[in-house]
Parts: sequence; structure tokens; C-alpha cells
Amino acid sequence: MSQDLHINGERLLKRLTDMAQIGATPKGGVCRVALSDEDKAGRDLFIQWCQGAGCTVTVDKIGNIFARRAGIKDDLPAIMAGSHLDSQPTGGKFDGVYGVLAALEAIETLNDEGSSTSHPVEIVSWTNEEGARFAPGLTGSGVYAGVFDLEHGLSRADKNGLTIGEELQRIGYAGEAPVGSRPVKAAFEIHIEQGPILEAEGITIGVVSGVQGMRWYDLIFEGQEAHAGTTPMERRRDPVASAIRVLQRIYELNEKHAPEGRATFGDFKVEPGSRNTVPGRLMVTLDYRHPDAAVLEAVDGEMRSIMERECRAAGIEGRVEEIWHMPPVSFAPECMSAVQRAADKLGYASMEMNSGAGHDAMYLAQIVPTGMIFVPCENGLSHNELENTQPEDLVAGGDVLLHTILELANP
Repeated sequence: MSQDLHINGERLLKRLTDMAQIGATPKGGVCRVALSDEDKAGRDLFIQWCQGAGCTVTVDKIGNIFARRAGIKDDLPAIMAGSHLDSQPTGGKFDGVYGVLAALEAIETLNDEGSSTSHPVEIVSWTNEEGARFAPGLTGSGVYAGVFDLEHGLSRADKNGLTIGEELQRIGYAGEAPVGSRPVKAAFEIHIEQGPILEAEGITIGVVSGVQGMRWYDLIFEGQEAHAGTTPMERRRDPVASAIRVLQRIYELNEKHAPEGRATFGDFKVEPGSRNTVPGRLMVTLDYRHPDAAVLEAVDGEMRSIMERECRAAGIEGRVEEIWHMPPVSFAPECMSAVQRAADKLGYASMEMNSGAGHDAMYLAQIVPTGMIFVPCENGLSHNELENTQPEDLVAGGDVLLHTILELANP
């Protein structure tokens, strides 16, 4: 295929706009959390578009959606591309969905050109990538890759006790296809960077070499409920006071591993949650990330020591529960090279880079050769309603994905 072949940028941008109307928020973002009514509507629209493009659509037992364009030799393993349709509660309109619709646009372009490929091409939309409703995230890709078993994935519950399995049934996406049985030659995920590096460097395409490791924890502080007005400060067993000291120590620990270390306390749950009662229990989530597995392990040990020491000194019970652990991931050199060749052929400036955010490609990389493509993100802002990427960058990324798929689908 010539470098003159380009996707239909206008069609891609219109579909991104149309999908962003589902769960649209006042500030221009989306709320399409996993397995909500809005997620169902997004899935329905995506499948409608895929079927209109002549794809065969299947849904597996964890709700992952696959749309297949047949190859000339349809028994060959597929070239897979995609991402996710679910969002954060106040998410942006490109996170995840861009990767799904750019893959669809690649297939639409092949259709427009009347071009066949030796290998089949498959689009995938993974279930519950974000983890905003059901923790941890990356559930669909994790079950697909064998990191979690199906029962574990289906049993993940939200704050109201509703499980993934129940909600898949409710919205009609509890599929019948077995999970993880699809032969795949190579897989790609294109995504906005969600960081400031490409924009700052004036670079259009990020050739992603891997993803930093990450660990999710719940930090549990158990004190004693007491009256806010009658209990002297020195006689309280206040879990909040202990948590403040622990969190500060963890921030200080993270400074030892700057600039790569990332410590985030993203959710706090106080019980009983009464204004005039000293809490009896506090749960704080910790998301810790670093590209070096040895640092992740060292921080784990030091963080647990901080927790034990500070809680003991305050006379309260404290414990650390690890919710999820993902070691650092490296992507396949052959996939990275294919992305680089496509960017070079098309004349787009590119650079090799690591991902600070987790993606479904992390799990997929454990079972098939996998690569990622980044495009710039305005001010590095994501997981935010104001998230934005310039149209020309979205189209450029789509072009690179198209040519990457073509190289591997027509060896």
C-alpha cells in the first residue's frame, strides 16, 4: 500500500463526536462508566457501525466485543486493534474510545479502497478498562489473557454490591463466546498519551516501548467512634489523624524515587460518616506506580512498615490490603518497529516513550506480540472532562494504525 493511503478523517472525527453524545457531561466530557445504561448505548452504537462495515460481531462471557473483517486466508491469526468504550465518571471524550473507533476507521478505509488482507483484522472493545465502578480495572483484557479467571472477573462488585456478571446480564452483554480462544498474530492499541510529553516535544506519534508497573492498595485504619464535642483530643483513637501521618510519610517516601514514582490517594471512605462523630474507620486507596520492579517491591515493604509503625504509635489498628499488582511491561520489538516504519513512511515525527498509565495492552502483551501508539494530549490532561486532542493528531494516529495493520496483515 502506498503512503498516499489515508483514513477518512472526517468520518473518524464525526463518530468520535457522535459517541461523545452518549453520557455527555456539561463541561464537554463523558460519563459512560462500565456496564451502565450509557455504556450499553455506546456498545450498541459501536456494534451498529461494525455491522454496517460488514464485520462479524461476537461477544464473549466477560462482555468483550470483537468485530472481525475476514481475511483472504481467514484461518490465519488475526491482527487485532482496539481499546475500550467505558469512561471515568467525569472522563474525556477520547480516552479509550479513540482506540476503538480508529480501528473501525482502518477497516472502513480498507472497505472504501476495496482492499483485502491476507490475515483477518479484528477490532476489540474490552470490558471495564477504567476500574472506576468495578475495581480493579482492565477486567475484560485480564480475563482474556488468563491473569484473572472468569469467575473472579464476573464477581467484581461496585459500591452498591452489583457484580460485573449481574450487570452484563442486565444490559444484555453476557456473551456466549469462550474467553481468550481467538488466535491473534499481533495486537495494537492506539490511545491519547494522557500526559504532556508529546505536546511539549512537538511530536505527533509516540512509539510506546512499555508500561510502568503499578500496585493498588486499600489502607485500612480502625479506631474508635466517639463524640466530637465531649472526647478530648488526647483521648481519641482517631483513624483520620493516623492516616494523615501515614499519607505524609508515603509522599516523603515517594520523593526518594522521583521523578518516576507516582503516589495517588484517590478515594477516602469514612465510617460512620457523621459530622459530629469521631470516625471509627477510614479506608484510603493508594495507587503506586514506577517503571522499575525493584523499586515497586522496595516501596511496598517500606509503606507497610510506615503503616504498622504509625498505627501502633497511635493505638489504632491498621492494615494494608493489596487489591492489584501489575509488573512493568515491555512491548514486542517487532510491533514497535512496525509502528515506527508506518510513522516514518507517512512523514510523522515520532519518538519512543514509556506509558505512565495502565492500558489493556499490558495484559494482552503477556500472550501475544503487542504494541501501542500514542498521540498528543492537550496540556497532558486526561481523566477530566476538559481532555482534548487536536483533530489533525487524531487523524495522523489513525493513519499510522492503518499502515501498521496493513504491514502485518499482508506479510
